Amino acid sequence: MAESVVGFLIKQLSTLLSQEITLSGGLKSDVQFINDELGSMKAFLREAEAKEDNNDSQLQEWLNQVREVAYDTEDVLDDFTFRFARGYMDGFCGKVGKIYNSMKNLKARHQISLEIKDIKARVGEISARHQRYQSLYGTHERRFSSSRQVNADFDIRAQSLFIEEAQLVGIDKPKAELISKILDDHSQLKVVSVVGMGGLGKTTLVKKVYDGAAVKKQFQSHAWITVSQNFQFSVIIKNLIQQLYNEIRQPVPPQVESMDVLTLSEFVKDFLQERRYIIVLDDVWSIDAWEAIKCVLPDCNITSRVVLTTRIADVASASCLGSLDFIYKMKPLTDKESWTLFCNRTFQSNDCPPNLEEVAKKILKKCEGLPLAIVAIGGVLALKDMEKTDEWEMILHGFGGEADGSGKLDRIKRVLLLSYNDLPYYLKSCLLYLSIYPEDYPIDVDDILLKWIALGFVEEKERITSTDIAMRYMKELINRSLIQVKSSFADGRLETCGLHDFLREIIVSKSKEQDFTTVATRYYTRWPTKVRHLAIHNFTDNPQEFSGLKCLRSVAIFGYEDPFTTTFLSEFLSGDPKLLKVLDLHGAELDNIPKQVFKLFHLRWSG
Repeated sequence: MAESVVGFLIKQLSTLLSQEITLSGGLKSDVQFINDELGSMKAFLREAEAKEDNNDSQLQEWLNQVREVAYDTEDVLDDFTFRFARGYMDGFCGKVGKIYNSMKNLKARHQISLEIKDIKARVGEISARHQRYQSLYGTHERRFSSSRQVNADFDIRAQSLFIEEAQLVGIDKPKAELISKILDDHSQLKVVSVVGMGGLGKTTLVKKVYDGAAVKKQFQSHAWITVSQNFQFSVIIKNLIQQLYNEIRQPVPPQVESMDVLTLSEFVKDFLQERRYIIVLDDVWSIDAWEAIKCVLPDCNITSRVVLTTRIADVASASCLGSLDFIYKMKPLTDKESWTLFCNRTFQSNDCPPNLEEVAKKILKKCEGLPLAIVAIGGVLALKDMEKTDEWEMILHGFGGEADGSGKLDRIKRVLLLSYNDLPYYLKSCLLYLSIYPEDYPIDVDDILLKWIALGFVEEKERITSTDIAMRYMKELINRSLIQVKSSFADGRLETCGLHDFLREIIVSKSKEQDFTTVATRYYTRWPTKVRHLAIHNFTDNPQEFSGLKCLRSVAIFGYEDPFTTTFLSEFLSGDPKLLKVLDLHGAELDNIPKQVFKLFHLRWSG
């Protein structure tokens, strides 16, 4: 992330330096110094960040200092623009305004000059440490990767289907076993639990079973419910009711919306009472969630089934207490299956070139048969030059020294972090920004592209629109198996996208540790003193008093349960978020727009 922040900042500094009239002599030389020093560090930052997760506290502290000084410089530059880039009216009022503002600007210019000098001193100290680290790690200002430019304009729908089919390697035997358990002739309600760690393909397996013709034919009612960590019973039950009524092509009775939890439960039980049903509960994280949902599922001795996926063994055991219930433990792919999947993803189903076979098998061994890890690392390697074995060796050694006995979650995290670390700096910010979205949230592609543009994550190029460049970024992240296509329009255009659960956990953790995004929820309503990107999830009460917003660049509201009033938004904006660029109020209900919104000079996107 330090590389990403510095990369964008250097472009901003270069633009400022090219505007001769904007900077006075002393201020310009200080800005030039900052630009030159950060530029000299930039090539080292990629390799340093790749080592950041190896528990080197000194290196981590240095990277934190680089990030902080880059953030602070960006704040000063945006404040500079805020103060001096605004125009004036014509005529007498315009002249008076210029005189008044010139008097104010003398003080402001002096303050900004002091802040720039302080940043210059900090950059000088950081640069000296950079020289020591460069010597210590034996790194040089060299190109870290020569990833080939991907032709990102190919058919994304075909690519997403290809990846989905690739994930089905080794699925035939477990699929047949699950179908036999689901379609047997026992009349009692049976629960089938599929358990295993993140990335093993539990959801993919169950989806293939659920969509099978034999299973569809066996049952009268079908529903697929994604439960997730942020379990909300009423939301889950209303979703279930919606699916059940969609299947019979009838509208949901209007009274359902106002029902309390007990009435909703009885409503579902009555509906399913005389029906043979199959319900999939995907991604269950707690026994409490299972116990709550179980109470609405009647057992009428007509061969109904519940299929559950979870990463937690205790949840699987708690759901399968009956003598007929069945737990299927997902296993990693065999070496042969892993190699098939790896070649499908990395070489587009072709054979591995002989010069890469040895290093490829060493890399594959690190993945330990986890499909998500294999697909992710395969996406990285597919971009490498197959003639350059040293690039592949660099990926292998990038795994770092794993201590014996480290958990598999840590190992797959290392694998997925490799995909992140290999990203160009401009894609890192785009990916980390997705951490503002709730789990399993369908991200509108058009919206996220415009947000990336508004926040300055998208580089400008001649004769190419910003939207086209942003779409290229999206497609490259999809190509690297970091973003998943959730839905597309009939003409093939992307509609919604999302993140795999495990990858999202890593991205959220990474964003939090680097003070990039802050997510405030009903359980966590405090935020740091400096907030850059704020997401508010499912609040029932107002959060803390609105301080620490002076560095805020974006805010997004998701599922605000109490009415998000104009008064509340006015109070929020009174925290002086003058650098705000994105204001996403889709999850809010406003009767009008507060006047403070129209004073946000940097605002580029609002919805």
